[in-house]
Amino acid sequence: MSDVALLVIDVQESFRHRPFWAETDVPLFTERLQALIDGAIARAIPVLQVFHVAETGPFSLASGHVRTLEPILIAPDAIFHKRKHSALVDTGLAGWLTQHGIRRLIVSGIRTEQCCETTTRHASDCGWQVDYVTEATLTFAMTHPDGRRFEAEDIKARTELVLVDRFARIATVEQALAGRDRPVAA
Repeated sequence: MSDVALLVIDVQESFRHRPFWAETDVPLFTERLQALIDGAIARAIPVLQVFHVAETGPFSLASGHVRTLEPILIAPDAIFHKRKHSALVDTGLAGWLTQHGIRRLIVSGIRTEQCCETTTRHASDCGWQVDYVTEATLTFAMTHPDGRRFEAEDIKARTELVLVDRFARIATVEQALAGRDRPVAA
């Protein structure tokens, strides 16, 4: 059995119902994420799906939007529901990882700088090695309180900056699937 697991965090239709949703980066994101999922399955790496849930709104189970973002095809080995930013808080995920001997996590999902980054930091602090696959994450432009606008690419670059060599190895889909025995080019 693999000591690696792929986390697919918050890749759910709920986001299409948020005011910041933009389709711009979705085609490339879904292509890269699907390649990561398919590659994990081909290598017998468990695929773990995490959904964010809330009491009301598009993230509530009653909304019908807490389901996999189309067109992603996934048959996860396990599904977890979270109510916090980190997928490791009160979800049972940490126990599952420990029980299955997982030592390295591959992180993907929505949003780059929120739940994906928070889970990465938390996992690293708990002792897991983490490959952060930025190209298999999705985020959206944001406006700073001072009026500056940060595009999705700016946010992704900032996330890589604060994670690299501290909390995670930044990897492409292919690098994450190849494992840690192959260096990542600078």
